[in-house]
Amino acid sequence: MTDQFQLTEDQLAIQEMARRFTADAITPFAAQWDEEHLFPRETIKAAAELGFGAIYVSEEAGGIGLGRLEAALIMEAMAYGCPATSAFISIHNMAAWMIDKFGGDAIKARTLPGLVTMDLMASYCLTEPGSGSDAAALKTTARLEGDHYVVTGTKQFISGGGVNDLYVTMVRTGDDGPKGITCLVIEKDMPGVSFGAPEKKLGWNASPTAQVILDNVKVPVANRVGAEGQGFAIAMAGLDGGRLNIGACSLGGAQRCLDEAVSYVKDRAQFGKAIAEFQNTQFTLADMATDLEAARALLYLAAAKVTAGAPDRTRFSAMAKKLATDNGSSVVDRALQLFGGYGYLRDYPIERFWRDLRVHRILEGTNEVMRLIVGRDLLK
Repeated sequence: MTDQFQLTEDQLAIQEMARRFTADAITPFAAQWDEEHLFPRETIKAAAELGFGAIYVSEEAGGIGLGRLEAALIMEAMAYGCPATSAFISIHNMAAWMIDKFGGDAIKARTLPGLVTMDLMASYCLTEPGSGSDAAALKTTARLEGDHYVVTGTKQFISGGGVNDLYVTMVRTGDDGPKGITCLVIEKDMPGVSFGAPEKKLGWNASPTAQVILDNVKVPVANRVGAEGQGFAIAMAGLDGGRLNIGACSLGGAQRCLDEAVSYVKDRAQFGKAIAEFQNTQFTLADMATDLEAARALLYLAAAKVTAGAPDRTRFSAMAKKLATDNGSSVVDRALQLFGGYGYLRDYPIERFWRDLRVHRILEGTNEVMRLIVGRDLLK
């Protein structure tokens, strides 16, 4: 009876491979990356050698052609070591999939081989200084002139900004609203492309973030992904998977903190006995584990729906993202409380996960927007 709720042998093998890679290549170094604001480029490229740079890019295009549940397992495993690094790889995967799924032969042939190996790294550019949750109000313009577009505008909060090679960018080619938006691949070395200063953030210090500034950038029509006016739909399709991955990153980070807390309370003694022996500690751990498993179950279900193209996939993706990121942050916060004053110190990993997971409730659509998506879908 439980078989339908179990991972397959192949999924367990993928999960184990990701866990081994994390234990060897991410976890021992993540604190230093955070402390020194280091971008672990070589580690990320090593992940691509396992296929993690093109998880759901088709096999025909050189990817490993897995589903969204397998992607979530990989992101969850890597976030156990460093949520920022796992999320960076997630965003690259989202951009690569959009090119593979919707791009023409020319842009696919020119970019996907490098994206698969992560010799080329890609960003997703939707948000602007004046349009965050109201993404359809974006103002970056693209004017068609012969065989190229002339693009002007600024993109805000771009992961990989200034570091990555390709920017899958939503621009306005038509009227106001979502139907006037088109998707273009903009390259780092195109004249007119520049970047703002690296943002100084609460967390995600191992993942660079900056504005992408576009000043009369000439982008070939061949770099268009999909048809004119299809950009917003493409962007939203990408976010169905991106939201699952960010939720999975919260699960991985929260699981790490729960495991750290369980180990700590067994060793930490107060009032003559280990604090693990206090009923209050046991109740707290029980609630943390329950919240984590509930979010995991919903996220895995939503991932299966996105892979299958189910009609309610967007609603379930939004619900899963909301629950996983809310519960993940809450689990980490309670883990920090169990550590007491030591949880607030950088000698222990809890405070880093507390900082890193906080942004997950904002990006890929705020959790308030997730509630709007779910509520509107229910009322259709």
